Amino acid sequence: MIDAKAQPRYNLNPYKDWADREGLPVTEGIGLDLFAVTLGDWPRFGARGGIARFKGSGDYVAMFVLELGAGKATLPQQHLYEELVFVLEGRGSTQIEFGDGTKRSFEWGPRSFFAVPLNAKYRHFNGSGTARALMVSTTNLAQMMNIFHNEDFIFNTSFTFDDRIGKNEYYSGEGDLTMIRQGNDFWETNFVPDMGTIPLTDYSDRGPGSSNIKFVLGDGIMAAHMSEVAPATYKKGHRHREGVHVMTLSGGGYSLLWYDGDKDFGRVDWKYGTVFPPLEMQFHQHFVTSNEPSRYLATAVGSFRYPLTQRNKLNGSGDGSGKRQGSSLSIKEGGNQIEYEDQDPRIHQIWLEEMRKNGVTPRFSAPGKLIS
Repeated sequence: MIDAKAQPRYNLNPYKDWADREGLPVTEGIGLDLFAVTLGDWPRFGARGGIARFKGSGDYVAMFVLELGAGKATLPQQHLYEELVFVLEGRGSTQIEFGDGTKRSFEWGPRSFFAVPLNAKYRHFNGSGTARALMVSTTNLAQMMNIFHNEDFIFNTSFTFDDRIGKNEYYSGEGDLTMIRQGNDFWETNFVPDMGTIPLTDYSDRGPGSSNIKFVLGDGIMAAHMSEVAPATYKKGHRHREGVHVMTLSGGGYSLLWYDGDKDFGRVDWKYGTVFPPLEMQFHQHFVTSNEPSRYLATAVGSFRYPLTQRNKLNGSGDGSGKRQGSSLSIKEGGNQIEYEDQDPRIHQIWLEEMRKNGVTPRFSAPGKLIS
């Protein structure tokens, strides 16, 4: 029997429906300052929180900002989605409990970065009695909610993923380094005490003085890598899949964004805590206009170990074979990187003018040519 009065069910968005029920403020934009994201009460965590939503970032990734008041702690949490947590400010600790009752804990501070293993119980504790702690998490909740569209299943499943726990030392700041090739070297751990000081490896394929390290955290499908651009230089332009959230940790500068055929460049100026996800296969290029190097953290779904999709694998820096691929291979060879000699001549002139405004001496005499 057809009910003419029934509301048709189609084009649904379970993640958005969940977010609406949570009642969290949403701050939306192409690029956002995480310190300016609007926060409200988040009863689920017993803290304050807000959603950072980026236009054109795709449907896989969700970002949440969480504020713990002085001396406060979150309510116990457990969920069937992965998250990567970065500490913007404050000091405290996180306690994780696994299905067999064993626990791991670690203390964090500004620029700490860690993963909560899938479906493990955890709580965050603010270690200060006078100052707040501010954290941002990148999660695949949007993906999981849209797949299962069942809140109870995601937050109340008891299964223990023992294979995700990892070594004890992964919770103390230690890890295992695997060297493959430029742009593919990776550090496996669960906790990085300070992303501003962790050693990186050479990535001069992207530009003189550039360095990089990929992360495998909690043996998960969430992707992360840290890159550094040398002072008073800039990297080569490149493109990749959507949903890669780029967050500035140090240095000053800006990024240009464009598609083939665009007459003008889009632009995002950044500082500590600025996040922007370049759009699907949109060229972008990072420029440092300060005398200190600039580090940025990129997070996404589809890790170096588990690309998740064939498309993610092909758009990455490589597959571990030792050959340049994807975003490290020149567009002239079928890749997604623009070599310095092929870039739009306006790009270098824009950068020189920004350097002049900032009173910083350029280290390039010409695109990609270091002044000796």
